[in-house]
Amino acid sequence: MGWAERTFGLAEAGTTVGREVGGGVATFLAMSYILFVQPAFLGAAGMDPGAVLTATCLASAAATLVMGLWARYPIALAPGMGLNAFFAFTVCGAMGVPWQEALALVFTSGVLFLLLGLFGLRERIVAWVPDSLKHAIAAGIGLFILLIGLKEAGFLVPDANTLLTVGDLSGRWASVVCAGAGLLVGGALTVRRRPEAILAGIGASFMVALMLGITSLDGVVSRPPSLAPTAFALSFDGLFTPSRLGLVLLFLYSDLFDTVGTLVGVSARAGLLRDGRLPRGGRAFFADAFGTVTGGLLGTSTVTSYIESTAGVQAGARTGLASVVTGVLFLAALFFQPLVQAVGAGVPVDTVIVTTGPAFATHTLILHPITASALLIVGAVMAGSVARIDWDEPLDALPAVAVVAGIPLCFSIADGISLGLISASALSLLAGQPRRLVWPLHALAGMLALRWAAALLGWT
Repeated sequence: MGWAERTFGLAEAGTTVGREVGGGVATFLAMSYILFVQPAFLGAAGMDPGAVLTATCLASAAATLVMGLWARYPIALAPGMGLNAFFAFTVCGAMGVPWQEALALVFTSGVLFLLLGLFGLRERIVAWVPDSLKHAIAAGIGLFILLIGLKEAGFLVPDANTLLTVGDLSGRWASVVCAGAGLLVGGALTVRRRPEAILAGIGASFMVALMLGITSLDGVVSRPPSLAPTAFALSFDGLFTPSRLGLVLLFLYSDLFDTVGTLVGVSARAGLLRDGRLPRGGRAFFADAFGTVTGGLLGTSTVTSYIESTAGVQAGARTGLASVVTGVLFLAALFFQPLVQAVGAGVPVDTVIVTTGPAFATHTLILHPITASALLIVGAVMAGSVARIDWDEPLDALPAVAVVAGIPLCFSIADGISLGLISASALSLLAGQPRRLVWPLHALAGMLALRWAAALLGWT
């Protein structure tokens, strides 16, 4: 207790050891699916799944512990969803880059992320973003989390005409019931303002999943897989070519804006921002970059701050002690794979999905209904930040809409933020009020606009 108080200032933050531990556990359970998704994705790129699992646990634990002990924020880190798919299916798959060279691209982007910190650019970007966009980012991430939660629960499935649809629930009823049980328990405790609401919801979903037979608990302890097949296997062959350097910048761009969005969103929800600034922001960014460098060396894709950290914040976490708990659980996961798998493993279901026009096809979806309730509750709470946007001022409201809608519809925090920055810059210039934004944001918006233009022209 004395060490925790001295290190994290629990009393000043208005929290307790119990709440921090509960928040750390809730965050870990909400993001534990990455321990099973990551080996599957990178395994498709030719990497050893067992080694990827070990690398993921170690890199996630290292970055999260740095975040907790040095930056002292309740934010956990792990290989980012989206970036892992880009690594496996675009860079290694479609472009044919060997995974050893792809790891070098990840490592290099992490080094560049660290170097940006020498100029203070990462923290300045957070400070420069207007308050209206900060609130929009939090709300947009909330809607994004809600969308992911509905998808992981099996309530929504892909549709070629409407992107997502409810469709026929008969093949997914067990997953929906499982997630619904967690939502009822977690939601009831949330309205009672109980800090254990998220964790209790996950527990309820787990019990229902066991009863319905959509998961099983086969033992508790197992031996960690060997790291040897991927550790320090990265290759820098061909790195200094235009195409490879372009990939490095894409990794860097996505990581930077995903991190900015997550830090702002989670910190705003936890009440950690001070006059629109993030104290110790440089340390938080360092933890993110450190995780990416470590992941590249050990054998996993870009490590970034996780929006699922809001599950821990909703459970009461306010300091880095929660991240320490999450980091330790990532290390423990190396030895408790059967238990982690029972909670976070995907549930395959076959469902009929509209493919093109009136055509139908049966697809197998991998759902995560046990942790879906955490995402649904957290997303609903975060979406409330939309009320703090000044809707009576069009120069605030219109860019905010671009962010709030862009993040979930683009299925990307980075793309949603870029749309908001471009809109804010363009509208302030057209309105003759360029000083509403600092000039570096105008310059950044211009570069982002060029990126979108290049994408429209098929140059990316």
